[in-house]
Amino acid sequence: MRILLTGGTGFIGSHFLNQALICGHSVLALRRSPESKPRIQIDREPDWLDRQLDEVTASEIDGYDVLVHLAAHSVQYPFDSLANCLHWNLMAVLALFEQARKAGIQRFIVAGSCFEYGKSGERYTEIPTDAPLEPTNSYAASKAAASIALLQWAEEQKLSLEILRVFHVFGEGEPETRFWPSLRRAALAEEDFPMTAGEQIRDFLPVEEVAETILNRATWVDDQYFKPNVYNLTSGKACSIRSFAEHWWQFWGASGQLLPGKVPYRDGEVMRYVAGPNHLVLTGKT
Repeated sequence: MRILLTGGTGFIGSHFLNQALICGHSVLALRRSPESKPRIQIDREPDWLDRQLDEVTASEIDGYDVLVHLAAHSVQYPFDSLANCLHWNLMAVLALFEQARKAGIQRFIVAGSCFEYGKSGERYTEIPTDAPLEPTNSYAASKAAASIALLQWAEEQKLSLEILRVFHVFGEGEPETRFWPSLRRAALAEEDFPMTAGEQIRDFLPVEEVAETILNRATWVDDQYFKPNVYNLTSGKACSIRSFAEHWWQFWGASGQLLPGKVPYRDGEVMRYVAGPNHLVLTGKT
């Protein structure tokens, strides 16, 4: 299959790119510049297109079967301004998708975020995809706005679009300031690890399995028209951050100590994000 990919140098995107190439798919991957490199070692190079999302023209992407959109702006704290997040996560994406439509692409896979649910996540044992979107930061607000806009765009254009709201991904290639890499660095350095009390409940997803599931969705061939739809991408398991930390601390044989409660919760911390109905489990099965 011929795949047009955004975010191929990012965390999830690097794993997706590697798996797609290993499986023999043809990939044209967008990147901002030749200096942008995948976060993990990839088996071989794809075709690269050095463009911003809103600079791509239909003639450059003609002949591709599916657009897989994994790029995202300002994913990590501190987040960029709402205006910039809306530009790169919504307006530039719409511009790209419209060029893709003109190029004949009819199937679109979009990586959404569990953070689109925001505070409403705390009201559900398992968050359904029709839960209210109540984001608590500029990044999440821009992703929520993009979900609404892209679903409407696909409905109007009669195109297949799936938004896969990804929950808490971890693994190789993850930015070093995030929880799992920080935990691993302290464990391997035989240092203590200060953390919050760890009462937050999360749905942790290994990045390799996330990439595999997205690839399965992107390459699923069916002659029937797909209505625009939203899925939660889940492990099917709820886990506290403290339990997650204790598991990996033991796995790495750490000699230091976990220090729960030494770091305060962030302002507006949402204490529960666990996926519910209309979900995709990580095997790629609905």
